[in-house]
Amino acid sequence: MNEKVESNEALARKSGMRTLRRVTPFLWPKNNLAFRFRVVFALLSLLIAELITLGVPFIYKSAVDSLTTGEAIEMGDVIAIGAVALTIAYGVARIMSVFFHELRDVIFAKVGQRALRMIALETFKHIHRLSLRYHITRKTGGLSRIIERGVKGVEWLLRFVLFSIGPLLFQLMMVCTVLWIVLGFWYFATVLIAITLYVFFTFKVTEWRVQIRKEMNKQDTEANQKAIDSLLNYETVKYFGAEEREARRYDSSMEKFETASLKTTYSLAALNFGQSLIITGGTVIVMLMAAIGVQNGDLTVGDFVLVNSYMIQVAMPLNFLGTVYREIRQALIDMGEMFDLLEVPYEVSDRPGATTLEVSGGKIEFRDVSFSYYSNRPILKGINLTINPGETVAIVGPSGSGKSTIGRLLFRFYDVTEGSLAIDGQDIRDVTQRSLHKQIGIVPQDTVLFNETIFYNIAYGLPDPNPKQVENAAKSAKLHDFIADLPEGYETEVGERGLKLSGGEKQRAGIARTLLKNPPIVLLDEATSSLDTETEKEIQDSFNEMSLGRTVIAIAHRLSTVVHSDKIIVLESGEIVEQGTHDELLDLHGKYYAMWHRQLADEEEELRA
Repeated sequence: MNEKVESNEALARKSGMRTLRRVTPFLWPKNNLAFRFRVVFALLSLLIAELITLGVPFIYKSAVDSLTTGEAIEMGDVIAIGAVALTIAYGVARIMSVFFHELRDVIFAKVGQRALRMIALETFKHIHRLSLRYHITRKTGGLSRIIERGVKGVEWLLRFVLFSIGPLLFQLMMVCTVLWIVLGFWYFATVLIAITLYVFFTFKVTEWRVQIRKEMNKQDTEANQKAIDSLLNYETVKYFGAEEREARRYDSSMEKFETASLKTTYSLAALNFGQSLIITGGTVIVMLMAAIGVQNGDLTVGDFVLVNSYMIQVAMPLNFLGTVYREIRQALIDMGEMFDLLEVPYEVSDRPGATTLEVSGGKIEFRDVSFSYYSNRPILKGINLTINPGETVAIVGPSGSGKSTIGRLLFRFYDVTEGSLAIDGQDIRDVTQRSLHKQIGIVPQDTVLFNETIFYNIAYGLPDPNPKQVENAAKSAKLHDFIADLPEGYETEVGERGLKLSGGEKQRAGIARTLLKNPPIVLLDEATSSLDTETEKEIQDSFNEMSLGRTVIAIAHRLSTVVHSDKIIVLESGEIVEQGTHDELLDLHGKYYAMWHRQLADEEEELRA
């Protein structure tokens, strides 16, 4: 058990050092002298503030001694300063200390905020570059929580490591040194022992509390995931009358979060009390020593005040140390999770020297393509398929035959396990993903829209389109008349995932978005399977218009939508079992023939019902 705890602590230290190494370049950026100057000037302001703070108790001591003796205090060989002047000097010193502390924050603010922004941006970009496989296996709510906590951790770390821990150590060292020089070794030793006990106690208890905080974070993430998952599936919850069931699932996670949160609160109370006990004990001992010194005539009343002032200076940052250390440890944990995310390797990445895909006609070739998501479960087996420029090729087959996988390989969401996939003779693994995605448009089975306006969602197909282009795309997709009848027109908000639009309207928005993109290759991934027959027929005209002059792959569930395709590919268990035109396949009396007549029978039964 002890070995396990030690191992966990070692891993935590290693993770903390890794996090600090990752953050440093953002704090001290290469090729940016302006930001480096800001860091230096901020540190200089901090140093001046700390030196002034260190001198304030001496001014206070001198003022007290002047009042108790009624004589001016000699400051050097010539100058003698009275109590009034010393009191004014004390006030000025306090103000200047605050000024330089605030100046430090003002100078450093831009560095800290820029670092926070750049880390957040890097994480955001990295998540978008991760494979589809990763996003399928992770929950969006959990990812957003990790990023949110990690970015906040960056701000804490930059601010408190640089401007709290460093200055605190400097201040403690200087206070101990001054007490030794001015009052003697035993004052120094007593304060040092109190500080050492305080720090040891704080670190030990905080390490224990970190484990509790990890559990609290875990339960917080789980509750957030369940909440987001439930809200995204709002309609499904309503369909099955499962509001209470979802509430119980959410409450179960919140109950665990509550338990962990209470442990955090109780342990914090114990930590605060222990810290107060140690530092107050040390302060009382040192003050007693000073009081005895004053009674014996070895020290002045000003010396007693000096000791009191320095103990207050020691106690205040030490009290803050507990909070700072806890927050830094928590920031390291939160940032560690974020940097773990940043270290997830890309499953699909551009090869060194990858070129830009140049599409001259849009010829697509699958050459002995095999693919599997998992080694023990092959999906595609030796697919050979050529789609000529301008052809519309339909891919049909039962569920699980590998139809949608072909679309994902074309987009290079995954790399083929064996064989190759080429567009106009260029292996898609040798071109940049950005240029590949630019040349392919897709209308998926379920068009997902952003919680923005209709204009924004259609315009997403092209960077910075003008309103006329968006309107023309909507007209081609037979959506313009519907939009024109809306009170807010193109500025109508579509809601979360397009919830305010019907299935047909969302599909038309998806078609308009793809038409605006104007790609030479289009993938229709079961784009009408979730629509009713009447809506499907209406949208089919839009598909026909989209197909003109483009190479089209139509992955279809309803065979009636692909009867006019130039070629129909029938997949079964990851293999091409038949291919040809609609009439040719019917003449074979094979797999396609059976599927066609089964769907006709189903449709006739639906009409009779």
